[in-house]
Amino acid sequence: MTLADDRLIVALDVPNVIAGMDLATRLGDSVSFYKIGLGMLTGGGLALANELKQEHGKRIFLDMKLFDIGATVEAAVRGFTQFDLDFLTVHGDPHVVRAAKEGAAGSNMKILAVTILTSLDRADLDSSLIRNGEISDLVVERAARAFEAGADGVIASPQEAAAIRALPESLGRLIVTPGVRPAGASLGDQKRVATPALALADGADHIVVGRPIWKAQDPRAAVKAILGEIRPN
Repeated sequence: MTLADDRLIVALDVPNVIAGMDLATRLGDSVSFYKIGLGMLTGGGLALANELKQEHGKRIFLDMKLFDIGATVEAAVRGFTQFDLDFLTVHGDPHVVRAAKEGAAGSNMKILAVTILTSLDRADLDSSLIRNGEISDLVVERAARAFEAGADGVIASPQEAAAIRALPESLGRLIVTPGVRPAGASLGDQKRVATPALALADGADHIVVGRPIWKAQDPRAAVKAILGEIRPN
């Protein structure tokens, strides 16, 4: 028996609810926390979230990365509260974070602010007309502003986790890191990565791992290996 660890969030980046439930069934009690993203939304993502939460007792991170005018974000987030979610992502712009917190009022759902996507590098930011500066500095500044706007936590690459944790504003807030790759795993489309143990050592509260688990020949064994990396001997 492999005991689950809430610090590990498994990303169900699979095509539909059938594939998602199949993977969750294979992982069984070795995983207690799942991320369901935008790519799964039209494939039954909300139904899967509800089933995993209500019938299997799993924690759920809905990764929607919402961005819109304040009133729309507030309404969307209020709608999501009916699903008893644990985490929901929005973009880290202060007006978005403030609206999301209004929408989440009265629920236990944590609002996590996206700083800069872990698949982006400086060239990507240049092409999007994002101001000059090192990505790490921009991420830390966006995190600070998101915290000031009321975010319960931030999404950031493992490479920025330590600098964000050093912010006074980070006290009592969550840092969740995608872009985590176990030792020897392929980077895929991620550009700012770290191993699970390093991400946690640098201040992350949760790590998100997807492909190295769901593409593995034995996903449960892949989870066991990751848990072996993050737990003390």
